[in-house]
Amino acid sequence: MTDRPPIDIHAVLAHDGPLPRDVALATLDRAAELMGTADYLDAARLYQRVVGFNDPAVTAAAMLGLGEALLRLDDESQAVAYWEEVTRLGETPSTYAAWRNVAAARVRSGDLKGAITAYREADRRAPDADKAEIASRLGWLSKELGDKGAAGRYFAKARGDAGFSFAVIVIAVTAIVSLIVDLGGVEGKQLGELLMMDKVALAAGELWRLWTVTLVHAPLQEMPLHLLFNLYALWIAGPFVERLYGRWTFLLFYLLFAVGGSLGTFAFGPGRYGVGASGAIFGLFGLLFAAEFVHRPILDRQSRAFLGQMGGLIAINLLIGFVFGDTIDNWAHIGGLVTGVWIGILFPPTRVPTMRSLWLRPGAVPGTVEPAFGATGTRAIRIAGLLVLAALFLVLWTLGVAAWG
Repeated sequence: MTDRPPIDIHAVLAHDGPLPRDVALATLDRAAELMGTADYLDAARLYQRVVGFNDPAVTAAAMLGLGEALLRLDDESQAVAYWEEVTRLGETPSTYAAWRNVAAARVRSGDLKGAITAYREADRRAPDADKAEIASRLGWLSKELGDKGAAGRYFAKARGDAGFSFAVIVIAVTAIVSLIVDLGGVEGKQLGELLMMDKVALAAGELWRLWTVTLVHAPLQEMPLHLLFNLYALWIAGPFVERLYGRWTFLLFYLLFAVGGSLGTFAFGPGRYGVGASGAIFGLFGLLFAAEFVHRPILDRQSRAFLGQMGGLIAINLLIGFVFGDTIDNWAHIGGLVTGVWIGILFPPTRVPTMRSLWLRPGAVPGTVEPAFGATGTRAIRIAGLLVLAALFLVLWTLGVAAWG
């Protein structure tokens, strides 16, 4: 957080004449905080009050934020007008984000040629971490417009940074191991017994079962949809998480969510044995839900619609788990879901811009910038959050050992 004094909204709005620089910057910080709590109307009023400040960087930051607030208030046309004005103010720390927002708005309105122009302007200013994602968007837009040559070049550029997909590898390994266990005869059965969730064996120290349970599923002849549904859910959620966080972070999160699901059923689940990747999958669902609700990633309409349905998808699957409680381990689902939501709150997406990542504020000295939310405070919060999660895991482990040891 900044060291600037707190802002009285009513006093700032009632103030006549130009604002002092420190008050203007503090007003931007306060507006950003209001955006984070979904108080979009008051945020818009504060941003509007700063618009016109004699430093273009400050005015650009205010216009960028005002556009974000107006978008959330369903006034997209006016939001786009402010973002376009930011692009005409000259180069400021807000210019890149403004071009990204303009491009996304043009996609939503069906102006694909205009979107390509805006994304190209954004690409000129994009940090290296965003280059592949912008290239991918330009590829799809070029493909929609029938320019296959340009689409191929943009997709090649995107692949050069994206590399192979761990999500696809996880799906393939899960399918192969599950089929070997199911169709491999005696050897397959022995492998399944070694990998499945056996709570007595886990309590005795066979810790690998926290993760390997995700590779084993119910026999196809008994529950054919178990493996198929989990593979389909992984196919939907896994690449999406990779798109938001990157492939290595996806893999790390997936392993962490598997632990959360396994410990949930270890501590509270009624049966000794369990199989399936659904605990880890619910972690992915929870991560996406929290990322959308808390961090507001800037995505195209289709992706936003998908994330908007995540809460309903989670609720429906939990309800199914309670209805068919004899065959579905809802405690694994809950353990993975809680872990995913918690991690999603602590860690914003890094591969696409978010509303908070766009709130880069001009510094106290003209020509300098600083984040609206201090990096040191953010790191401390994340470390504390991970310690809380570790403590929860320890409690679940203790309960599980007491029940099955």
